[in-house]
Amino acid sequence: MRVLLVVAAFFLGRVAAGLPSKIYGVNLGSWLVLEPWMLPQEWTDMGGQICSGPCSECIGSEFSFVEAYPDTADAKFQQHWETWFTQDDVNALASNGINTVRVPLGYWIIESLVDRKTEFFPRGGIKQLQRGLKQLKAAGINAILDHHAPPGVQDANQAFTGHCTTDVEFYTPYNYQRALVWTAVMTALSHLDSNFDSVFAIEAVNEPIMDATQTPGYGDFQQNFVQTIRAVEFILGVGDPILDLSANLAASSQNVTAAISATVNSSHEINPEVKAAILASIPILTELSFEMGFNLLLSALNRKKDPLVANFMDVNWQYNDPPNPADVTIGPTGYDNHLYYSFGGVADANEEAYMISICNLQRVQADAALGDSPLWFGEWGLPTQFNATDEFLYKWADAQKLMYSQGKGWIFWNFKTEISELAGDLARQWSYLEGVKLGYLTKDPSKLNDPNVCAPYVGRTYTSTSTSASASFTSTSDSSASAVSTTSVVASTTVVHSASQTRSTTQGPSAPQVSSILQISSTAEASRTAQASSTAQVLTVTRASSTFQPSGAPQISGPAMVSSSEAGIGSRIASA
Repeated sequence: MRVLLVVAAFFLGRVAAGLPSKIYGVNLGSWLVLEPWMLPQEWTDMGGQICSGPCSECIGSEFSFVEAYPDTADAKFQQHWETWFTQDDVNALASNGINTVRVPLGYWIIESLVDRKTEFFPRGGIKQLQRGLKQLKAAGINAILDHHAPPGVQDANQAFTGHCTTDVEFYTPYNYQRALVWTAVMTALSHLDSNFDSVFAIEAVNEPIMDATQTPGYGDFQQNFVQTIRAVEFILGVGDPILDLSANLAASSQNVTAAISATVNSSHEINPEVKAAILASIPILTELSFEMGFNLLLSALNRKKDPLVANFMDVNWQYNDPPNPADVTIGPTGYDNHLYYSFGGVADANEEAYMISICNLQRVQADAALGDSPLWFGEWGLPTQFNATDEFLYKWADAQKLMYSQGKGWIFWNFKTEISELAGDLARQWSYLEGVKLGYLTKDPSKLNDPNVCAPYVGRTYTSTSTSASASFTSTSDSSASAVSTTSVVASTTVVHSASQTRSTTQGPSAPQVSSILQISSTAEASRTAQASSTAQVLTVTRASSTFQPSGAPQISGPAMVSSSEAGIGSRIASA
């Protein structure tokens, strides 16, 4: 127990040394988790289909593609992986000042986790990930490994889950356990394989269902996710040689997998789910060491590498009393929020409403009040609900960069999209590299075309003239919250205080208590709660049904909601 308390103190005191001072990043979307709407011509050339209805009704995801073409799918995906993200792309990102990439990954990249009788996914992706990370490392670009598509599907009818289906089964013990095994393997790889040296964070899960009543066990999974990362790092002695417990327990073998097994089996402090996940990772790591060519000797470990950042979607991503990942943190932690205006529910569909909304954004402050800091915006883009002029897109890009940089930084969706006749004008607002070419996004990502872009909009409120929906706002605030309330944005057709939408990929671009191993001080949690209650404005929102639906998008609906501050504490609109 004494050793474990030392470990707890060690990790709790660590900061994320590998984290950039400010993140300027892009997503490598549609590379290792393919989303057909982003490359419609290539997808149809491969044999996929662009669905006219829900993506579950045609060959509209990796799962359905491999199921339809079991004999040729691996080769077709190999070709895609090799050509969608290349050395030329790495060079372009580096020359444009990008310092971070978020790499969307499916659980199936660890092939042993796939039940081949009922689950259909391409094989061979792990070598492509290794190749890409090696290239990014050489260019000095940091990486986040994003569990974009966990086992069982985390949301219905979304291509970004890898399997378009209404059968959402991620929130079950079986699939949570598979996700923990994935986490253990990815953590070990990040310290064992030198090609993974640029990896500084692992994200638990991308965009879980927003309604927390529909995600049972998610809080326990968050806790186990953190403990899995820290237990693996503890066993490997990451960050400090005095913590190399494994070497003491398994000195005779000096083999990583033997050390892991000896340490886990001898410990009564690791909770059963975490222990099972780590033990299950051992044969997988042994197999991968041969396939990927990394060394399993303890003497080969890179103990100079810092502990990984445990990355979560922030508490405000969900509503209906969601679990707060800040309550289970151990060591370096980062929080992620995604904001898209193009799917409705954030601001009315006009330039003025967009600019007033974004320039008075309080998400960073509201998250910090609940302990979710540092925060970065892991997905955003330039798409709008209206036909945006070039002049507006200059302002729209600047304003978003300015406000997201109040936090740890931003990661644009996406690094590129297909440029083809079938893709049409897709790249103009969804491709970072194209946005730089067009001048909307500055070549130096730390710069703005107009540093004063938000000056005309700060402190203003916008009242919609639409009669399709209404929202009444009743606020109670103490003096510490008044600064927040003066910059809140009121719009009757939208719930600006509480709403953001996921990047729906159903219909293309237009829809487009901690366990005993390591402990957190309850005093810290109480402090966060007190801070939140003293700073967050409380808003009660009564929302009528909105008539706005983007063309081809899934139907958007939301209940009457209660939120705390403009950033949407405790509430979001869920997309069906």
